[in-house]
Amino acid sequence: MTDFTMTKDADGVAVITWDCPGKSMNVLSTEALMALDGLIDDALADDAVKGIVITSAKKDFAGGMDLNALAKMKEDAGDEPARGLFEGIMQMHGALRKIERAGMDPKTNKGGKPIASALPGTAVGIGLELPLATHRVFAADNPKAKIGLPEIMVGIFPGAGGTTRLVRKLGAMGASPYLLEGKLVDPKKAKGAGIIDEVVEDPMAAARDWVLNAKDDDLVKPWDAKGYKMPGGAPYNPAGFQTFVGASAMVNGRTQGAFPAAKALLSAVYEGALVPFDTALKIEARWFTNVLMNPSSAAMIRSLFLNKEALEKGANRPEAPDQRVQKLGVLGAGMMGAGITLVSAQAGMEVVLIDQDQEAADKGKAYTADYMDKGIKRGKATEEKKTATLDRITATTDYAALEGCDLIIEAVFEDPKIKAEVTRRTLDVVGPDCIFASNTSTLPITELAKASDKPEQFIGIHFFSPVEKMALVEIIKGKQTGDRAVAKALDYVRQIRKTPIAVNDARFFYANRCIIPYINEGMRMVKEGVAPALVDNAARQLGFPVGPLQLVDETSIDLGAKIARATKAAMGDDYPDDEVDQIIFFMEGEGRLGRKSKAGFFDYDEKGKRLGYWSGLADKYPRLEKQPDLIEVQHRLMFAQVLEAVRALEEGVLEDIREGDVGAILGWGFAPWSGGPFSWLDILGTPYAAERCDQLTKEVGPRFTCPALLREMADKNQSFYGRFGPEAQAA
Repeated sequence: MTDFTMTKDADGVAVITWDCPGKSMNVLSTEALMALDGLIDDALADDAVKGIVITSAKKDFAGGMDLNALAKMKEDAGDEPARGLFEGIMQMHGALRKIERAGMDPKTNKGGKPIASALPGTAVGIGLELPLATHRVFAADNPKAKIGLPEIMVGIFPGAGGTTRLVRKLGAMGASPYLLEGKLVDPKKAKGAGIIDEVVEDPMAAARDWVLNAKDDDLVKPWDAKGYKMPGGAPYNPAGFQTFVGASAMVNGRTQGAFPAAKALLSAVYEGALVPFDTALKIEARWFTNVLMNPSSAAMIRSLFLNKEALEKGANRPEAPDQRVQKLGVLGAGMMGAGITLVSAQAGMEVVLIDQDQEAADKGKAYTADYMDKGIKRGKATEEKKTATLDRITATTDYAALEGCDLIIEAVFEDPKIKAEVTRRTLDVVGPDCIFASNTSTLPITELAKASDKPEQFIGIHFFSPVEKMALVEIIKGKQTGDRAVAKALDYVRQIRKTPIAVNDARFFYANRCIIPYINEGMRMVKEGVAPALVDNAARQLGFPVGPLQLVDETSIDLGAKIARATKAAMGDDYPDDEVDQIIFFMEGEGRLGRKSKAGFFDYDEKGKRLGYWSGLADKYPRLEKQPDLIEVQHRLMFAQVLEAVRALEEGVLEDIREGDVGAILGWGFAPWSGGPFSWLDILGTPYAAERCDQLTKEVGPRFTCPALLREMADKNQSFYGRFGPEAQAA
């Protein structure tokens, strides 16, 4: 069965239906594109056909381009992959341009056949680029549907004409939120923005009626009409010039130049706005090819699309019956417990929120009420939805209310004794099959499980703060954790629509063990005399959301000191960070505890706004006369993290490099353009990575010693995905 089929009715309307068999959403492959192109030819050549409606057999109109098709374009071109990509993309442009022109006379713009699209639900990526090429877009009045072009979020940009058409349609300023931010909106907002044309109860009927009554002028796109002027002005227009200068400043300010797709998109928009439409499409195709040839693009697509989707669908879920949660118990109504309660109640679960006093429990429930109120003000929630969500939450001090819970998540203080006490109290109430999870961020799960008489039903579920905003959840398997507990945790994370990674128990698990070296390396450099601004800005220019010094201030310096003391007590002579502790303890002693105290590595005003780096740092740690090279600083920050990720894989804490890459990006913002630690090492090449380790070890210290696994792979010239990727594991 082909992905596109056509039927014709007695009134002369040809309906082309898109349906990818065996897939949850439609994707456009090369074969499907050829089929669509052929059907358009047939309909345009058929005198009995008065007009065409393109629609979908699925609830969602489309999901995007078949990424395998892009890879095949490169492979088929042999030694000229860029040429293969460019020609394949231009073939796509040709097919969509044929729809747009619909047989019109090129001189008079007369004689074409009307082509409309009917969107039953979500239309994103190529699923919107295709409708944008039709003459009228009708969408169902479905507030849950999303309309937009989110490609920038996975390291590319709309390359099937979506960039050029949206800018021509809305102007550079109007199109920027949808192109540069990947903004998705519901159909009514999409109509209000001018992206689509109509929102109706029955888009198919409305589209059919329109094509039967459309006139020649209804088919001509503004950019094909004589005298067209771009909304907001073209680059050579004074108003347009200001827009493009501002857009360039905004893109570079936000991305720090670390994301190739954003720069390429802006170039395609600017250059395309200077030339006729068909030439602009060719420029878009060239820049799209440029991005696809950049290894960053492939890495981002793999990690943020393919790997993320695989993990969310349970790629590493053990065999077990459905473990979706019906009734959840949350122990501790602080910030983490309140956030867990919120996302769980939103997902439809009954939640019992326990705290040691009723006032604290009620405050934890109020967190959900406040969150819903903000959603109501933004039009993202209703009073009815708020009431229904709050009705699912029981805030109490009574452990008896936990009876019937099938999952418990403990989120009390990071104190093993307190955690053991609430564990035992809970297990006295819940049934024998209940799974117990700890939200600890540092304490070993295997040790905490000793408070349970069923350690096989004990697991770690580590949320990142704030729970409602952070996309990642780290699941930690203790030495005795059983498959059902793992399946329960994974199914629960899927219910709350977050991305899980499952790792084995070890100090700091995976995310924290990698981010701590990042923070520590930043502080080491300050102690050595490197300018704090160089340290933080070097990180930001790598794509990290915040630099290591700012991150310490945000998470609080006294917390860092507490973790340092506890880690040193546990590790004894093996503790590696005495030098870092000197600066942490110095800051703590000065009472500079970070943003919360309005004094840390930064100075702050009364409202907590950063004013600049504290001058006392230079007094305590004098600046080097000659500051290090930017790349040297960046390599120290990057290698400090990626080597810890390699060690986690080497030690079996990580079992799947996909989890290592996705977890790094979603968990602590590891340079998204790189695709994650293992993807970055593959971009560098393991031989060079090992060589750089040796250089850093000699110049900086033994913490950069090349792990044995990386050394072995370097000697064999292996890549991480070539050796540990899903295809390699399946072979």
